[in-house]
Amino acid sequence: MILPPHPEPPPDLAKLRLPMCEMTADLWRIHPVGRTPLHFGRMAHHRFDAPHRDFGVLYVAAAAKGAFIETFGQATGIRVLAAAELAQAALCRITASRPLRLVDLTGSGLARLGADARLTSANHEPARRWSAALHAHPDRVDGLTYRARHDPEQTCVALFERCQDTLQPHAEGALLDAGLAAMVRELLAEYDFGLA
Repeated sequence: MILPPHPEPPPDLAKLRLPMCEMTADLWRIHPVGRTPLHFGRMAHHRFDAPHRDFGVLYVAAAAKGAFIETFGQATGIRVLAAAELAQAALCRITASRPLRLVDLTGSGLARLGADARLTSANHEPARRWSAALHAHPDRVDGLTYRARHDPEQTCVALFERCQDTLQPHAEGALLDAGLAAMVRELLAEYDFGLA
């Protein structure tokens, strides 16, 4: 059975009560070494980027494991990571000065909004339009929380640029640093990645 395209945001979205959650726990991001971890992209390239590039989005995860699979698992079927690729990546823990108010797209919130799991795992174009509509909602949410595409047990977060001043990065080091070696070995084993 061929599914129809994912529904667009409903015209009355601004009047709907959004499915919300608050996040107070640390967030995690893997980013290129030498670049800021708090990069709110405006390229309209990733899933929840603003389609017209009018606001930035920062992608993080609720656990280092989620940040790892979202960064290195994007090419489905690729089972080998190059050591050079890991050497150019750094792990950062991110804290917020207040609870982050997020639209919850991890469960029943999808149905309540008139959406389904394709919003967080299929074509990026509808997801970007939903992101723009949720960003424009009168509740002025800080972002969205959703399941990682390659490991649905992992919770990911797309943060809108409006919450930038509440965030503080804490560098954990490059992924090939000795202090992260045990964690990286565990992650490679967990996802059955070889290291070249």
